[in-house]
Amino acid sequence: MFYLVLFAMVAAFLALRLYSVLGKRSGHEQQPLPRAADDRPPAAVLPRAVDTNVPDVRDAGPRAIEGGAESGLRAVVAAEPGFDVPRFLDGAKAAYRMILEAFWRGDEQALAGLVSDDVHAAFAEAIAARAEQGHVLDNRLVRIDGATIVGASAAGGEARVTVRFDADIAAVTRDAEGNVIAGSTSDAVETHDVWTFVRKTRAADPNWTLVDTDEA
Repeated sequence: MFYLVLFAMVAAFLALRLYSVLGKRSGHEQQPLPRAADDRPPAAVLPRAVDTNVPDVRDAGPRAIEGGAESGLRAVVAAEPGFDVPRFLDGAKAAYRMILEAFWRGDEQALAGLVSDDVHAAFAEAIAARAEQGHVLDNRLVRIDGATIVGASAAGGEARVTVRFDADIAAVTRDAEGNVIAGSTSDAVETHDVWTFVRKTRAADPNWTLVDTDEA
């Protein structure tokens, strides 16, 4: 059975690591998540023809898939017959939380197993710059309002799925002495992020890797 984003790792990580820390890019606290130097990786090209006997991806429910992503998801299902949209989105939301929390607390080791080398390098650079300034992020994910697949493709032995996350996030930036220098713990702000995950099709490793982050 097909497993979603780092599904095997999620339960253990969440049990150990989920405590209130999160934030938002609203202009009065931290900058947007850093992106890899090469910017967004090129999208895989969809095949001209896709097996029409694959499951109806629309069964995932309302708001789970944008109309333009359906053909790409059919290509993903054709390449990975066990792909399950609801399970994938559950794992994607868990990964969204885990990656943001690891970045905010400056845990480069945790990030290494969840993101591509380029994304990890960008995160590490931002973490180092934050440490040099003596800043500490005291952030909290209030809730994830939704996760919607907005793009997908499969080609060259690789599946690629792009997800838009809509979340409410509260953020505080503190100095080395713990004084608040930006943000508010009581002021959650709407956040809209677009993340792209990649996985080798039919590989023994069921995990997906974050290869790009952007804002919607």
